[in-house]
Amino acid sequence: MDSLEKPVNGSSLMSLRGLGIGFGKRKLLCDVDTSFGASSLTALLGRNGSGKSTLLRAMAGLGRYDGSISVAGHDIAMLSAARRARLMAFVSTERTRIGAMSCFDIVAMGRAPHTNWIGRLCDADIAAVESALEAVGMSSFAGRRVASMSDGECQRVMIARALAQDTPLILMDEPTSFLDLPNRYELCTLLAELAHSHGKCIVFSTHELDIAVNLADDIALIDTPHLLHMPVCDMLEAGHIARVFNAAGKIPSELFGM
Repeated sequence: MDSLEKPVNGSSLMSLRGLGIGFGKRKLLCDVDTSFGASSLTALLGRNGSGKSTLLRAMAGLGRYDGSISVAGHDIAMLSAARRARLMAFVSTERTRIGAMSCFDIVAMGRAPHTNWIGRLCDADIAAVESALEAVGMSSFAGRRVASMSDGECQRVMIARALAQDTPLILMDEPTSFLDLPNRYELCTLLAELAHSHGKCIVFSTHELDIAVNLADDIALIDTPHLLHMPVCDMLEAGHIARVFNAAGKIPSELFGM
């Protein structure tokens, strides 16, 4: 079996059954069966071109796939976009540079699935935005314009927007792409804290092997056309990461804090 039949952490929140993705006749993943649990941080790893972004977009209901994907027991193919937005938030790898908008305004966009038809914020929505900004350490930036902020600060705002959306599942595509090394660790440490303290299921793709094995609870590794999904310690013990990323087995053990 190429993936676990039960969630690696906590109760099952998202389940993939018989999942397949690809481009044309090229199959990236086939017959994937696995689940992701609440209160867990999962690092999605794979070589360049292996399909990490394609898989995340499929999980978010934004791309084509075979098989089924369910969140909290609901088949996402049967849900409206509005209903999906109440179950999952998706943070893409693209930079957000809407210079005229304040941090508060951008985070408030995450409340769209919960507001009325004209998007007016009620007291509960404002409280949710303020709480999300506080959770990522950006309360003092609420009135700041995005154009005046660093990449790391902008990424925290996008995470705050996902938190304000108040979904049990958050999917993130390369959230550390534009950050320097210290900020990459800081951001992923924040993700782990949010997963554990807020009970979220967070799945993020990354090329940072050291961050993945030192900060994530479990790893989903694309080993084309399979998805290997298990706790970090089991993944390391099995040697799958070294095999997929370095067939010669020359990845230094100190990279993984071993």
